[in-house]
Parts: sequence; structure tokens; C-alpha cells
Amino acid sequence: MLGAIEAGGTKFVCAVGKEDGTLIERIQLDTLTPENTIPHVIEFFKKHEIDALGIGSFGPIDIDKKSKTYGNITSTPKLKWRNYPFLQELKNALQVPMEFNTDVNAAALGEVMLGAAQDVDSCMYITVGTGVGVGAVIQGELLQGLSHPEMGHILVRRHPDDTYEGFCPYHGDCLEGMAAGPAIEQRWGKKGVELQEQQEVWELEAYYLAQALMQFILIVSPKKIIMGGGVMKQKQLFPLIQKKVQELLNGYVAVPQILEHIDEYIVPPALGDNAGITGALMLAKRAIEK
Repeated sequence: MLGAIEAGGTKFVCAVGKEDGTLIERIQLDTLTPENTIPHVIEFFKKHEIDALGIGSFGPIDIDKKSKTYGNITSTPKLKWRNYPFLQELKNALQVPMEFNTDVNAAALGEVMLGAAQDVDSCMYITVGTGVGVGAVIQGELLQGLSHPEMGHILVRRHPDDTYEGFCPYHGDCLEGMAAGPAIEQRWGKKGVELQEQQEVWELEAYYLAQALMQFILIVSPKKIIMGGGVMKQKQLFPLIQKKVQELLNGYVAVPQILEHIDEYIVPPALGDNAGITGALMLAKRAIEK
């Protein structure tokens, strides 16, 4: 029995399942404070007597296994969770093998193993919701270096007609500050779901997201790009982004996936809203294998 946690900024999803990705039971908890949320998480997994646990967490987090603070949530804007020893608390309580990574890296792993990227060994998973997060699997391995990817905070060129200042508390008008859900709501005065018919909203959104994808393609060269999260449920965004990426690259990356089949290259998650929790289950599987 494998356990999985998708720890998001607004909710925790906890599940138990099998090595083939089958989910047996799942619960959802509000992300309150560690003191309010974690006891319920531990209680759920103790009830199921799991053999391993995979954790995909909101960040920033410390995923360097040689670090003294490995497994901690670090410089998050959620002050109650800042410097919280997330992994160690769960290890102390459950005493099973565990793998710990970002929620978006977990989602990328889920899509490679069981979703839209099963036909390749390399993909990027981008979530566009209350924030912008990016995870990647490269030749079967989760991408990390000094830390995990934080590509949601790259700088993008401002649209000449856009006067919105950006909402990121660290960088102002970075990608997240200009293109995440709160930016849409603050710029236009309504939530994205209320703006479906306003083409200019989604043209501007595609303008920023396509710039990011261009940079990711040039730097990481993923074999597939998967875009999820609440904002990307506006399906009209996909053709706008695909077209803009082609325009920005201007034939420089001359591969069929981009020149001829970009609608099969930049795609929604095959696992839908279960990408993150399924990926966390695959992290648990890796914990047993290791």
C-alpha cells in the first residue's frame, strides 16, 4: 500500500493506492497551519498502514538530501509554514520510506509514467493557477540542481499596452506576477472563469505564457510540454499559446514537434486534476525501489 500527498497552498490531497497508479481512497484537507493540518494527514496514513509515502509539496522546499534542512518548507509566503520540517515530522510519525519533491515535479513524473508523456522520457509540467509552477523530468530523472526549478519566476517582456504592475511579492512583474490567476483577476476586475468570452484577456495571457515556453524549449528542450492548473482549464488558451510559441521561435528549433505537430507537443494533462497526486504515488513507488 502506497501513500501520496499533494500539498498545495490552499489544500492538501492525501491518498493511498497501488504501484500501477490506482487510487483506492483519498481525502482533501484545507492548508491551514501545520498544527491544524498535519495531525489529520498522519491519522489518515496510520489508518491505512502504508509501506511508503511520496510527497509533492508547494515550495520553495529543500530537496537536497545532503542538506541539514532537507525536507523543510523554506521561504514560502505562507508564514506559518516557513522553515517547517515537513518531511521529518512525517518520518517521525510514520516510519516508512519516503520521497520528497515539489508538487509540480511530482505532476511531471506522474504524466511521464502514466499520463500524456508516456511516449517520451522527458517532459515539463507547468501549472498556471494561484501561482505558476514548473516541474521537469529529463531522461527519466526529476530535474534539480542547487534546488528545484522555480521557472514560474522568470522575467518576461511586458506587453506594450499592459499597465498592470504584477503581484509577485518578490519580483513584481515576473511570469507568475503577470500571468497567474490573481494577475488576471486584479488586471481585469473579474476571475478568469467570468472572462471566457473576452478574447483580449486570453491573447494577453498567451503573450506571457508563450514567452516562458519559448525560453523553456531553448534551455531545457523537453520532449513534451504539459500545461495544467485552473487557468489552463480555459481550453481556448492552448491554440493561442501554440501559435505564439511558433511565432516566437520563428523556425529556429526546426523539429516536427514544433513546426508541424505543436498541438501534440503542448498539451493538457492526461491525468487531469490527478496529475499531482498520481505523481506523488509514483514517488512512493520510487522510495520502495530505492
